[in-house]
Amino acid sequence: MTHTTQPTILVTGATGSIGYELAKQLADHHIPFRALVRNPDNAKTLKELKGAELVTGDFENKQSIVKALKGIEQVFLVTNSSEEAESLQCSFVDLAAKNGVKHIVKLSQFAADLNSPVRFLRYHAVVEQKIKETGLQYTFLRPNLFMQGLLGFADPIKYQQQFFATAGDAKISLVDTRDIAAVALKALTTTDHENRIYDITGPEAINHQEIAGMLSQVLKKEIKYINVSDEDMQNTLSNVGFPAWQAAGLIEDYAHYARGEAAAVSNVVKEVTSKTPRKFIDFVKDYKTAFE
Repeated sequence: MTHTTQPTILVTGATGSIGYELAKQLADHHIPFRALVRNPDNAKTLKELKGAELVTGDFENKQSIVKALKGIEQVFLVTNSSEEAESLQCSFVDLAAKNGVKHIVKLSQFAADLNSPVRFLRYHAVVEQKIKETGLQYTFLRPNLFMQGLLGFADPIKYQQQFFATAGDAKISLVDTRDIAAVALKALTTTDHENRIYDITGPEAINHQEIAGMLSQVLKKEIKYINVSDEDMQNTLSNVGFPAWQAAGLIEDYAHYARGEAAAVSNVVKEVTSKTPRKFIDFVKDYKTAFE
């Protein structure tokens, strides 16, 4: 029996945190894939992965998407959470349905809902609904807050021994992006995941004070969590260059966390991958050098 080496999987967002991790895991399993990238010059490490085929394209350029979809049956769909994300993803879904794609694995978000007060959760729900309406097979991955999101606070943790947010003392079942990618890998390469919605969390719900405690334990110095106001957080995000729409969305996101709406723990990582999801302390130990 001969095996085709022509990739039937397209990974979008392949230079992003989860897309790149998924690409690495596909390469580790000797599964050929095509990666959609805007600029090949920024994707050198991706190009070096075994079985990777890079295609240059942009969600705003429909011709480039049609070209990227040639021969593709399975798609991992992700974009940045920008103001255009909803329309760009919906347009992509239409093109996928018309160009032979059978199954979309969409990176969504924990608690995605058309009526959510959080704009990110609303747009994800709109795209989920769009995929269902096309009749395509789907798997919706709804991960909770990424542990790797803390890397955005690496400098204040390193130089000021503190980090800040607006989460209060609410518990959140954070999840490691490597575990999210492992679920995506299974959804793309094995059966029984079609038309399923997976809430993806870590194995425990912890608050930001506990996060600070674990950072302190591993780094062997006291790290403090500072709870700030929405206004202070929005000003900080604006000052570091976040677009206004995204900054306001993050404030809404954290209000959702602060209300205790992201504390549920699911068993999806174990059920789908047969591996125990990483605890936050594992993440800190693995990424220790980023915070030192």
